[in-house]
This record gives sequence, structure tokens and C-alpha cells, in this order.
Amino acid sequence: MDNKLSPLYHAVQVIKTAILQSQEQTAKKINADVLALYFAIGGYISKESRSQQWGSGAILAISEQLQKELPGLKGFGETSIKNMRIFYEQWCEYIIRQPLAGELQQADLRENTNRQPTADEMKTLAVTRLDFTPATIDINTAHDFLSISFTHHTEILNKTKTLEERLFYIHQTAVYKWDKYKLRELLKQDLFHHQSEMPNNFLLTLPKKVQALKAIEMFKDEYFIDYINMEELGARDHADVDERVFEQAIVQNVKNFIMMFGKDFAFVGNQYHLEKFDKHHFIDLLFFNRELACLVAVELKLGEFKPIYLGQLQTYLQLLDDEVRKPNENPSIGIILCQDADKSYVEYVIQRYDSPMGVATYKTTADMPERLRKALPDVEDLKGLLSGENPY
Repeated sequence: MDNKLSPLYHAVQVIKTAILQSQEQTAKKINADVLALYFAIGGYISKESRSQQWGSGAILAISEQLQKELPGLKGFGETSIKNMRIFYEQWCEYIIRQPLAGELQQADLRENTNRQPTADEMKTLAVTRLDFTPATIDINTAHDFLSISFTHHTEILNKTKTLEERLFYIHQTAVYKWDKYKLRELLKQDLFHHQSEMPNNFLLTLPKKVQALKAIEMFKDEYFIDYINMEELGARDHADVDERVFEQAIVQNVKNFIMMFGKDFAFVGNQYHLEKFDKHHFIDLLFFNRELACLVAVELKLGEFKPIYLGQLQTYLQLLDDEVRKPNENPSIGIILCQDADKSYVEYVIQRYDSPMGVATYKTTADMPERLRKALPDVEDLKGLLSGENPY
């Protein structure tokens, strides 16, 4: 069995693969059945509760009675049942319930209720599958929909407004297998409105599509560097600030900068020196990202985006890949971080470059509208408050 080329080893791998595939398919089927049940219950609760025949505490009473009649039952608290109603009401326009062969037979409930369920009520909650209207949801999206848990669906429904947003988060959750905490974090960051807005060429230049999608997901189109105070740098506006001074301010706050970018970034250095053919180059900021398994070069630019920045960054990335990148690492990625950029123009220009690059913008407190800046405490007052010297 130690010989990985032996027939027995091969047989084990074949059987193991079959077992894992079967387990995955079973888990997906169970999840799809649970979603169908919750959709049906949500539809029943919606119909009855919205008819105003039930009192305001009806759902809580139903939940409590279910717990008494089915001890140990989980997932049917008052909030969960309300979420089932939301699940139905938000998706009923796009989902068709189709009865399966051999519908659920009426159970003997005489000892549990004074009124027997009617045939129509039992048909409403019969074993079904969820089919989707093809005009809005294709086969791949339907597969994603049925593969994520009801908890994920609840998070998405409670924190999104449009169908496009919901389908986006459903797909991303299914592909990257996010747990509810990761999903919750990305919903809070409003990934949908930022993930694809940063002009980039990742899909064209990164060899692995999975890595390209991860990179697109990871970088936003705009960052708020609220920990940099332009007045403390001795300037009234960006035009008065030297790029190196701005860079040093970020380096001094590199922990905040990394947190702004997201998790799994490690700081390698600033003014990172690269040499080739006696030509010297210096990258403003260099990071390594564990998730992408690649170096990330960041060039800071004051003012508006210029196409020449991409040529400079491509040179840096080529040198990084040739001289610094290790054999097990993915191609290096470059980000131009500037004050302003015309996205359509950047998207047009960037597609011609062979190295994976993106262009994002940033804002500091100096870029905030006057009314918002006035609402923030004075820097000295804030320092006094934090030190306890100025309690008010």
C-alpha cells in the first residue's frame, strides 16, 4: 500500500473518489430538499399570516408549539419561521414548485391537533423540488441556488435589495464555499458594488480563472485612507504633498493600510529595490498575499491616472516575476492607487498590457465634503479625549 503505483493504491483512490462524490451529491440533495421544505412552509405561513386571520403573536405561538410536539427540533424558532416567509415571498416570482413522484402522504396527527390538516394544506407542503423560471435564472445559477444553505440565503436576502445582487452573492458563495461569517463580512463591505468596478485585466492575464476571480473579488475600486491627515503632512491639498512623504505616512500606518486592503496581506517593504542591466527600480509598496499566493506591488500616485503609470508598473511586475517570485508562487499583481481615474478610459487602456494590473482610487479626510469634515472632531480634541485630558 506504500507504493502509489500499485493496483491496490489505484483501487483505493477510485473507491475514495466515488465515496466523496456520492457524499457531496447526497449533501446537495439534502440541502435542496431542505430549501424546498422551507420554501413550502414559507408559502403557507405567508398565505395565512398576510390574510390577517392570525394574531400578531401567531408565529411565536406556532414555534413554541412545534418545540413541544417535536422535542429537540432545531431551526424552527420564531425568527427562522419568519425568514422562511421572507424566503418564499422574495423568490416566489422566480421559483415554481413541482411535486415529486409519490407525494407525501397525510400523517396521523389526531393526537397532536384538534383540526386535521385539509387535503389542500397537505398538498401545499407535499414533497417537492424547486424549479426556476428560465427567463431569470439559468441552469448554472439554479445549481448554485440549491447548493448553498438556508442560513446563507437568509444573510443574502436580509442585506441585499436587487435580484442581480442576490444572484451575485449566491454564485460567489457556491464557488468559493464561504461560511456565513465570510459572507456576512463581504456583504458588509458591499462587495457587489465594488468587486468588478476596479478597472483590471485579471481575467485576460492570470493563467488560472479561479485566481483571477479571487483577485477581482479582493480589490475594491476605491479606498478610504482616513488615517492620513493631509494637514499633518504640512499641506492644504494633494498638490502640496510629495509622493514620498505620502508613502512614508502610509508606511507608518501600514497595519491600517493592510486592514483596508483585507486579510492575508503581509508587508514586504517600501521602495523595494530591483536591478536589471544596471538599471535601478523602486516599488513604492510591496506586499505578499497568502490567498492569491503572489506578490502585490502598489504604486502610489497623487493626482489623476496617467497611462504611463501602467508601463512603469508592468516593468516592475516583470522584474518581480523574473528575479523575486518563487517557483511555487503565482504571477505578481500590480495596483495603481491614485486620487482620480476615469474608469472607462482605464478599462480601454489596460487591456493591452500583459501583466495583471488594476487601477483603484483613494480618498482621505481632506477629500470629504465640508459638512462631513465639520462633523468629525478636531484632531487635537480627539487626542485629548483618548488621553483622558479632555473629557468633553
